[in-house]
Amino acid sequence: MKIKNWIAMAGIVLVSCQKELAEVAVPDFDVTTTELTVKAGTPAVFKFSGAAAMVSFYPGEIYKDYQYKDGRIVDVAGKGLTLSFSNGVAAGNPAGTQANQFSILLSTDFSGNYADLASVKAATWVNITDSFALANSAAMVATRTVDLSRYVVAGKPVYFALRYINRPQVANGYARQWIIENFLLKSIGAVVNGTVVTIADQALAGFRIVDENPVNAKARSTITNTRVTLYGPIYKNPTDPIYDPNNPVFDPKNPIYDPKSPQYNPGAVLPVYVPYDPNSPYNDPYSENWAVSAPVTLSTVELGKDWSIPVRTSIYGAMPTAYSYTYNTPGRYEAVFVAANNTIEEAETVVKKIAVNVMP
Repeated sequence: MKIKNWIAMAGIVLVSCQKELAEVAVPDFDVTTTELTVKAGTPAVFKFSGAAAMVSFYPGEIYKDYQYKDGRIVDVAGKGLTLSFSNGVAAGNPAGTQANQFSILLSTDFSGNYADLASVKAATWVNITDSFALANSAAMVATRTVDLSRYVVAGKPVYFALRYINRPQVANGYARQWIIENFLLKSIGAVVNGTVVTIADQALAGFRIVDENPVNAKARSTITNTRVTLYGPIYKNPTDPIYDPNNPVFDPKNPIYDPKSPQYNPGAVLPVYVPYDPNSPYNDPYSENWAVSAPVTLSTVELGKDWSIPVRTSIYGAMPTAYSYTYNTPGRYEAVFVAANNTIEEAETVVKKIAVNVMP
């Protein structure tokens, strides 16, 4: 019976402790100024009184604005569209005649079918290449920002295509690599805190390679989040060692395939010999491969949550008595401090707002 009573008493104490832990006091925190006037580039100093376990700060600048702490959605419909990017061209034969090998196009009626090039070409594509400066070497060239608003159709997405044409390389010189970086689509009229809104960057553009001959004459194009590399297929040269049946790589007795040999190469795989076919139309074909973007919708843009700057992150250490922040752009800002006391179960917060006038 005594054991049962002890267990019951322990349960009461535990519940009592849990209840005490859950009781969180409202922070006794204040900022002793309601308005500040400072010069751009000069620190604004906010003086504190009281204390709180955690304090965070929203200066009121773009992406650090308290009113958008839960997310920022911007209307870009009917507010224009611009494009800029960087490009370079490498490899191949600069003296060859692979003229107009790269171009950039735009469509508002592409079906979104990336299955094959015929489906892509079925759309109406507008060639906008002449609006941009193209490189003539591997040195990257940044294009000017071009207004594409006249091509926008209300209620329809916009697609972009980077088209690469490979002409027979024996007659026209070896294929060259075209490199596209910093692909950037921006609004014109949608501006947040003086900054024009970005609609899509290179990663968000979502380019996909659509190859004319993916099986028989596969292009060497690649895509990463920061770069599109367009490159034609390999010219199948009859003098290439891969077409020599006496090439040692086709000999199963080659010591590179023998684990007992000092010359053994664990990565070596015995290839299947395929003789050169002089009648194949894929030895040196005309072919195209395109990098086609995802649909770019011109309605709203989700800019994500605005984030605060941590001022105090735990109860350890002395409570700061002041905090300074430097605004570099003149304007009127709403600076917000959020003070909090919390446990894993409960939190109490206090929000203090201060008007800040930043003079030139």
